[in-house]
Amino acid sequence: MGDTAGVPVEPPPGPWAFPAPRGDDDLVGVGADLQPGTLLAAYRAGLFPMPLGEPLQAPPLGWWSPVRRGVLPLDGLQVSRSLARSCRRFDVRVDTAFADVVNGCADRRREQGWISDDIREAYVELHRLGWAHSVEAWSDDASLAGGLYGVAIGGLFAGESMFHRRQDASKVALVGLVDLLRDGFARLLDVQWRTPHLATLGVVELSRADYLRRLPAALRLPLPAAFDHPLSSK
Repeated sequence: MGDTAGVPVEPPPGPWAFPAPRGDDDLVGVGADLQPGTLLAAYRAGLFPMPLGEPLQAPPLGWWSPVRRGVLPLDGLQVSRSLARSCRRFDVRVDTAFADVVNGCADRRREQGWISDDIREAYVELHRLGWAHSVEAWSDDASLAGGLYGVAIGGLFAGESMFHRRQDASKVALVGLVDLLRDGFARLLDVQWRTPHLATLGVVELSRADYLRRLPAALRLPLPAAFDHPLSSK
C-alpha cells in the first residue's frame, strides 16, 4: 500500500458492544480484544484500553472513560522559556519511526509501564491502516530523543503514551503535535487523565459528560493534514 492515498482503511467492526459510561467509576468494562475494529469503536465511544495489572502478568484488558477527562486545549498550551529553548534543539517529525516510539513508551525500565506486546502489536497495526500516528523529537545526531503516539479519528487525537531519552524531548513532541493540530478546526486533544506533569503544560479536566458531548463534532472533522499521507506497507 505504499502508494495509497492517505485515507485510513476502515477495518471490519468487532463483535463487542461497549456499555455506556455511567456512575463515578473510570472503568467501564473488562474483556473484548484489541482488533482494529474494536479499538476504533472504543475511541468513537469515548473509551480507551489499558490493562488491569502488570503487562508481564497477562492481566485482563480494561476499557476506561474517566469521570474527569484530561484534555489539552490547543490555545492553552503552556510553553516555558526552557521548553522553548529545547524546541530549538530537536527536529520534530511525524510517522517516521512509529514502532520505535511505541517501543520507547513500552520500555520495561519505565515506572508504571502498561504497554504489553499485544498492545504494541495492535497499535502498529492501527498505524499500518492509517489511524495511529507518532510525533517524534530527533536530536542533531539523528537519534530518536523522544516522542508520543496516539489515534487520530477526524478531529480527535487520542494520546496514548509518550517517552523521552533526552530532557524535554517528549514535551517538544507534544508542542509539535499542538502546532500540527492548530489548523482552524475545533479539534480535541485527549490525554486521558490530567497528571501533575501534564497540568504544567496546560492540560485541563472536562467532566465525562462534557467530553462525550464534544466528541461527535470532533469525529466529524477532516483528518489533520499532517496525518494525511500515504499509508505504510510495513
